[in-house]
Amino acid sequence: MSLTGKLSFVGESDTGKVREHNEDTIAYDIDAGLVVLADGMGGYNAGEVASGIAGKTILNLVRESVEREDLASSDAATGMSRRSIVLRDAILRANKIIFQTAKSQPHCEGMGTTVVAALFHNNRMTIAHVGDSRLYRVRDGKLERLTLDHSLLQELIDRGFYSPEEAARAANKNYVTRALGVEPQVDVELHEEVVHKGDYFLLCSDGLSDMVEDADILLTLNTFGANLATVAKQLVQLANDNGGRDNISVLCAHVTDTFPARRNLVERLLRWFS
Repeated sequence: MSLTGKLSFVGESDTGKVREHNEDTIAYDIDAGLVVLADGMGGYNAGEVASGIAGKTILNLVRESVEREDLASSDAATGMSRRSIVLRDAILRANKIIFQTAKSQPHCEGMGTTVVAALFHNNRMTIAHVGDSRLYRVRDGKLERLTLDHSLLQELIDRGFYSPEEAARAANKNYVTRALGVEPQVDVELHEEVVHKGDYFLLCSDGLSDMVEDADILLTLNTFGANLATVAKQLVQLANDNGGRDNISVLCAHVTDTFPARRNLVERLLRWFS
């Protein structure tokens, strides 16, 4: 089922004021209900290569699965929904391709990328992430971060060495503990959220979250939420106004209507006779 008319997606990516080129990648497919944001790392243009592989691989594999499979079911062995498995496996495939490319191409040695992705289906959203790119939700005028960074700083917060306020001023924000392409295998963090009509979601690279306070992100969404393109442009502008020390990428999503899974004939008959 196409989600056109149920969701709105808008993306914006900018080099920032310090970096020479943009190593972020954003990708989305509204028919498949998928949004992907990757923040590349590595020398020369290698980060751009890694994030590009991640965005393209995940988008293509998930799109193919959505077109040929019923993703409303769950896997009996793991209890995971089919959409979670599809998204996880697409990210694992991207990790393998990036790792192999880094090993076989000298100019790509050491490259990697973070990734955060969301797959919408049946009034729910599967979130998958690796690294410190983030996903936020705004519901009823309140901002909530739905991902925790895979970073040294987050581990220090979890262990009580930093308070969230102290972490905001810390110098080691960008040391990630997980990334695609660095090792042959990667642990993809997955979870699902129920989606409500009217929800806003924001995926962003650390070029935004390091430069713009949560309160300003919320104010921007609450003020300009009627126009997602304006929200995206304003957030990028805020990051640049605050120094633009990294590439800045944002993906905004708005749930404009509910999107329950379409029941097949057998399910409809069983429901009718029950």
